Amino acid sequence: MSKISRLHYAIGSLVIDIPELELSDKGVTAITGHSGSGKTTFFKILLGLHQPKAWSWNFDGVEMAHLHVSERQLGVVFQSYELFPHLTAEENIRLIMRSRNNVSSDALKQLEHFKAKLKLQKCWLTKGKYLSGGEQQRVALLRAILSSPRMILLDEPFSALDQALKYEAYEIVQEVLTEIQVPALMITHNLAEARLFTKHIIEFKNGQIQ
Repeated sequence: MSKISRLHYAIGSLVIDIPELELSDKGVTAITGHSGSGKTTFFKILLGLHQPKAWSWNFDGVEMAHLHVSERQLGVVFQSYELFPHLTAEENIRLIMRSRNNVSSDALKQLEHFKAKLKLQKCWLTKGKYLSGGEQQRVALLRAILSSPRMILLDEPFSALDQALKYEAYEIVQEVLTEIQVPALMITHNLAEARLFTKHIIEFKNGQIQ
């Protein structure tokens, strides 16, 4: 378990107020809520993009709230996927591996394994700007996996996909998350979607946990 305590943060008219919250160290935990409920602000706080005062996030004895963004070891799949459009899928992946000095033979084996698992062989040499929504999502997930994360954060990972692609994406993402055995936190406004992945669902409303 990781435990969040005394989280209070105001941004505009929204106030995040979470006295205490435990996040599972296994499987997927879903964060749901309507637009403006605070879930995306909460996501950014965990990433370190917002800096509340005097809060605590204890993750296996590590005080995450005190760490810089780059030190938190969080693998992230953003809603817009955030790939470099002028780089190929391969170049986007190898860039993160080099930046994390993660180029060992074991890392390269892991790369080949999950490249196949995520069905990326056909688009491996395609530039980011020409990748389909589903391909971008899978490249972004591979990038997150290869960053050696202690947790993976997914921000509305399926919202950019059309309905025909979503069910295949659900299956692939669920299978990969189960295999890597790293806890995942998924932000989604879609409660039915959250229930496909997990029974651990946290609902936000007006910045508070319901």
